[in-house]
Amino acid sequence: MSSTGTTGHGATGPRGARNEREAADRLLGAATRSGEHLIAEAASLVQGWAVLADPIAGAVYSTPASAAADGVHAAAAPLEHPHCTQYPAAGAVLVLAPGPAVPPEHACHVATTTAALLEVRGRRAAELRGEQMRLHTTLIQLLLAGHTAAVTEALGGNRLTHVEALGGNRLTHVTVYRLSGPDLPTAHEVLWRAARPSLAPHADACTLIGRPEGELVVAELHHGGDDGRILRLVSRLSERHHLLAGMAGPLPLAEMCTAHSDAAAARHSATADRRIVPADAVGTSRLAPLLPAAPYARWAAAVLRPLSPDHQHLLLVWLRTGSKPRAAAALGLSAGTVRARIRDLSRLLGADLEDATVRAHLLLALRAPAPDPDPDDSGSGSGSGPARLETLPPGLLDTEAVRSWAVRLVGGLEPHLRIALACWLRHHARTAPAAAELHVHRTTLAGWLTQCAEHLARNLADATVRAEVHLALKATRNGPDDPAALPRRGGRTYRPL
Repeated sequence: MSSTGTTGHGATGPRGARNEREAADRLLGAATRSGEHLIAEAASLVQGWAVLADPIAGAVYSTPASAAADGVHAAAAPLEHPHCTQYPAAGAVLVLAPGPAVPPEHACHVATTTAALLEVRGRRAAELRGEQMRLHTTLIQLLLAGHTAAVTEALGGNRLTHVEALGGNRLTHVTVYRLSGPDLPTAHEVLWRAARPSLAPHADACTLIGRPEGELVVAELHHGGDDGRILRLVSRLSERHHLLAGMAGPLPLAEMCTAHSDAAAARHSATADRRIVPADAVGTSRLAPLLPAAPYARWAAAVLRPLSPDHQHLLLVWLRTGSKPRAAAALGLSAGTVRARIRDLSRLLGADLEDATVRAHLLLALRAPAPDPDPDDSGSGSGSGPARLETLPPGLLDTEAVRSWAVRLVGGLEPHLRIALACWLRHHARTAPAAAELHVHRTTLAGWLTQCAEHLARNLADATVRAEVHLALKATRNGPDDPAALPRRGGRTYRPL
């Protein structure tokens, strides 16, 4: 507790006692209404300003609103604000700045009473929080099961007034955050207090916070776009509690499942330096914009013609997450189901999806733009036979722009680094089998891969980066990147060439 700026703890005389009773009665009456009214009453009693500051949310309540920034700064640096009275309250900090005519003992009495009432409100909220959290988790699961109309009706998001009906002002879109970390229960409670979620839409938005299956899921339902408040809270929470988060959306509410799996795929690209990653920033291709648009789009449409949108989404999540177990977690399926479906899709496409080149080509196809309607298009994509994933049509990768890009990306790699990197990529970023084929220790290979990442200035944990590096190595290969060609001296000692 910090009570800087106070010199006493009680009023003297009958008049002081009467004033304290009146202040307590006013604060108690305000506390029965809301926390916001309680803070406003405290500010009135001290003839100054009052702020309840949360380390994640910032100013929870502020009277007047213009004092919010000062209150948050005073809570963070109390010694720089000796005129303020500060008390911990309900997981936050109550900051009062009394007017110059207010006795210090009166300000202290108001602060202690307000903090005590905030604690009572906090304990009452904690008693109800468990049921509310379970309800939010159930609503998220219903959204994932496709019951969007029932959920929005329960939330009141589709109960329109005449004015709203004219503008279509309802809950139509969703933004999803999926967080993982070492202490999710604590993070869940902190975010709950900071976000103050309500099942009644406020300002055309409603936030659901749940913890299904060992992760923290936040679904913000809104009308087309959000105001960034939840994003700021999730970002601060991730930094403070060392969480990794993926974000997807805004997407139409009917695509909740897509947003849910995309957020998980994005989370796999999050790191300690970048704790929250949006799905549209995952796997951003640097190669695709260099390809000739028309033949690229036709080839992609031709090779993907046997696939439904659900098939394409499963493959994209698998390629972006980099493994079947991670794809299963992102899609909410079992790993066995994902493996079986990928085997079926491999037969449907007539391609070996375990081949690194095929995977790189497939990722390119899944990221291609839609082709322009062409009544004369035969569907082959190349004009020289059926389109296949194993080979690309002439003129797609063998252009000057692509060759220049490939040389800039992988040019200058020393021979042993190039051979090791190519082998590791053929083994789908698995170090142990690549090290066994190279006849080196896993630690040696890990060191070489670190040098490769530094030389390339790319994140090799990103599946799209790995696919494009694989294609760049193929485009710039002068001879076979064969482990047998690895330069050696003295058994397993390697010299730079």
